Amino acid sequence: MFKIRRLTVIVIIFLFSYASIPSYSTYAVEPEKQSDEEIFTQRMQLYESMSLLTNIRWQWIAAIDQYERTISKARPKARPKLGTDVGIYVDELNWVGTLNPDQNDQHPNSIQWFDGIGKDGNSDNIVSRNDDADLLYSLLYAVSKTGTSDEEVSIGLWNYYQNSRSVQRIQQFERIYSQYNKLDLFEHAFPLPLGSVYSYRDTWGAGRGWGGKRIHEGTDLFAGYGINVKSTCYGVVEIKGWNRYGGWRIGIRDLNNHYHYYAHLQGFSKDLTIGQVVTPGEVIGWVGSSGYGKPGTSGKFPPHLHYGIYSDRGYIEWAFDPYPSLKRWENEERKRLRP
Repeated sequence: MFKIRRLTVIVIIFLFSYASIPSYSTYAVEPEKQSDEEIFTQRMQLYESMSLLTNIRWQWIAAIDQYERTISKARPKARPKLGTDVGIYVDELNWVGTLNPDQNDQHPNSIQWFDGIGKDGNSDNIVSRNDDADLLYSLLYAVSKTGTSDEEVSIGLWNYYQNSRSVQRIQQFERIYSQYNKLDLFEHAFPLPLGSVYSYRDTWGAGRGWGGKRIHEGTDLFAGYGINVKSTCYGVVEIKGWNRYGGWRIGIRDLNNHYHYYAHLQGFSKDLTIGQVVTPGEVIGWVGSSGYGKPGTSGKFPPHLHYGIYSDRGYIEWAFDPYPSLKRWENEERKRLRP
């Protein structure tokens, strides 16, 4: 009887001790998050290898991937992430072929037979919709059917997207990458000189009366006439001229597919032209009070910069509150300038 009780106690102690041992997951070390430098280096290696494979310049490849990434980010439910790093999205039917009975098909020959877009980009004889090389090579293969010169790539982009807005965005991105020959082009600057006198607060959604009932889609930064207005990003000048609401205004497109809108300017930088690539901190114009009327109208309100940001969703653009970004860029620039 004593032996049975002793054995029972030993079993209970063993079970209690086993249950109290933390599981492996408790001690599992999560993989370290890659730095921006590592991410861009990895992407560049992929782009350069694809350039050798397809004879398309890596700047075009980077532009296509970045455009796809921005649309997937803007519409995450409709375009869930497929690869590890690339932003390419292709739906199941287009990948394997519309009439393919196997929607999970990974065989190159059968996918080709059913006219699917999926291609083997890393020579492992498997066509995976979750593989970065396969995704990128498949889209590039479709685009390059018309050829690989700059003009032919543009035609191939139209054939693939059937959307002039998509072609324009990719052309703009390619121009930025070609100007600087690097991928890390996401630095920002505050739009006014930090040493100047200015003030701003979150005016998003406030009512506006002139020209009909509407809401304020931006942030007003009040400053004196003639204060420099700077580009907040690396981007391409998309619009420059007069708008009856915004007066003399400039629109710049960046690599996040965000449209930066600068309005009520006193004038433009002398050499600024549509299609020009600009850098963060580059002077593009001056604070004024233009707008609310025919070209040249000015002085209907105190001088200020109206700054707005719009995100491209593929077919439409929507505005979002730029105030948090402005505060972040202002603080980051102060830190950079701190001795």
